[in-house]
Amino acid sequence: MNGLLFIDDEEGVRRSVARAFRKGPFPVYTAENGNEGIAFVRENLTRVSTVVSDYRMPGPDGLETLAKIGAISPEITRIILTGYATMEAAIAATNEGVDGFLTKPFDNMELKAKIHEINVRKCLKQFIPARLYPEIDSSVRALEPRYHEATILFSDIRGFTRMSQTSSPETIAAFLNNEYFSPMGEIAHRYRGMVDKHIGDSIMVVFGSPVSHPEDPFMAVSAAIGMQKKARELKAQSGKSNGLRHRIGIGISTGEVFSGVLGSSCKKEFTSIGMPVNIAARLQSIAVEGEILINESTYRQIGALDRLDRIETEELPPVSVKGLDSPIRIYRVVY
Repeated sequence: MNGLLFIDDEEGVRRSVARAFRKGPFPVYTAENGNEGIAFVRENLTRVSTVVSDYRMPGPDGLETLAKIGAISPEITRIILTGYATMEAAIAATNEGVDGFLTKPFDNMELKAKIHEINVRKCLKQFIPARLYPEIDSSVRALEPRYHEATILFSDIRGFTRMSQTSSPETIAAFLNNEYFSPMGEIAHRYRGMVDKHIGDSIMVVFGSPVSHPEDPFMAVSAAIGMQKKARELKAQSGKSNGLRHRIGIGISTGEVFSGVLGSSCKKEFTSIGMPVNIAARLQSIAVEGEILINESTYRQIGALDRLDRIETEELPPVSVKGLDSPIRIYRVVY
């Protein structure tokens, strides 16, 4: 699903856009009114990922058209195009859940750049630090499926299932969202980490995807230290009123992963999979409250960066990981 549908009642505009995108990486389709565009999407759902619609058209206007297309498939990126750029129109577009707002007259190169930017931001805004957007914009292959090196961090609350048995659903949701996921996610973003997913009371963060940097292992460990210190601070502030505690263990692993957009037509996510993910999850599972465990590759890469003077560690007995024939060397971060 990677085509562009352009809806405009002016034939000259449609032809101009079709010419501009003719040599692009995806097919371009056109429709002269909202009803035609809606019908095209309904009949060609797997062929369209982005719809740009003029605002003022006979029949359904652009907002009505995009609202109906959104009801057919919420995954489609919807952009409104108008020469009547009023505040009322912008507010209406936002209320309809439209992803972008462009004005006439426009340059075709500008339109291409805007469509790319809006698509990227829609895809990544929930889990990518905003400062990584420029790097992703400049790397057209950043979101393509690939093998690459990354550092994976897993954080989990020790004994959360037992603690939550005496708490109300409202208390659990407020605790996880406001006192755990939000502050820990902010720390991960601060150190260039991508919050990949939340699994129960676990957080998976990827450093090095979709944009890689040599200091990813160091940044991951620095984020982990920040998360543990924040957990200690929150634990001291919260007392024992709700029965829930910020008792977290963290595991970190560096190695080759596969990253790409995975999922079904109902739900997709940009994620990373591979042995480093399994190792990080395993280390997190054996870490006690307040502990940060890292694998040998993470340790060695931090050493290669001459950062071991800033990250103190101590070696622990090797541990076994499912899928590996031999136990692996691990280290505890001292902070």
